[in-house]
Amino acid sequence: MESINEIWKLVGLRYKSHPWHGVFIGDDAPDIVMSYIECVPTDTIKYEVDKVSGYLKVDRPQKFSNVIPALYGFIPQTYCGPKVAELCNQRNWRTDIVGDGDPIDICVLTEKHIPHGDLLVSSIPIGGFRMIDGNEADDKIIAVMKQDEIYNNFQDLSECPVAYIERLRHYFLTYKDMPGHTRRCEITHTYGKEEAHEVIRRSQEDYHSKFGKIETKLSLAAFEAITKGKMLNESRTEKAKSKPDRKK
Repeated sequence: MESINEIWKLVGLRYKSHPWHGVFIGDDAPDIVMSYIECVPTDTIKYEVDKVSGYLKVDRPQKFSNVIPALYGFIPQTYCGPKVAELCNQRNWRTDIVGDGDPIDICVLTEKHIPHGDLLVSSIPIGGFRMIDGNEADDKIIAVMKQDEIYNNFQDLSECPVAYIERLRHYFLTYKDMPGHTRRCEITHTYGKEEAHEVIRRSQEDYHSKFGKIETKLSLAAFEAITKGKMLNESRTEKAKSKPDRKK
């Protein structure tokens, strides 16, 4: 097992981890979580991670003058599945809502100007929006950047300026709007830190139910590859020994 761990250390030096599966959410989750940032307020194009490759890709140009008022991305090793949907159904007295099948989205508040996405930010969740897109749960966790000199003083969403929260609400309610189409998105609740923690915990459970423990799967795959490599080498050695010596 020690040799397998050494292999993963070397792999980590050579290859970039997948932002969704290869980045650790953090030992202190849900109090403090690692966030992967896809978009920043100055972006005029919506970026998102390609789920297969892990590379940041262009999702679509912003067609209208809606700008995300905070850093925006997702929480690694989370999944909006049955348990997140169950909570959304309970809070809305419904039974038809399902998870959207994506990692949990997060907005990170900071006073600092961050010029681009595709980076990791240590974040402290303080609340969120219970958003429903059609019949899919699509919660938006709101967090503050750890050690931010201004926003780090907010311990709960209720402490944030109302105008700022309304700006975030407006963005999420309108960023998918298209002329001539009926709005699909609704925000049914604005919640505080404790509810945000519950959403994150459930999304972690959904992730492990969907994908299992990634480290274990990778270690088993590596062990299998090493075993097959040894068997192949042994087979080649045996074949070499069985060949007649042409020099005699």
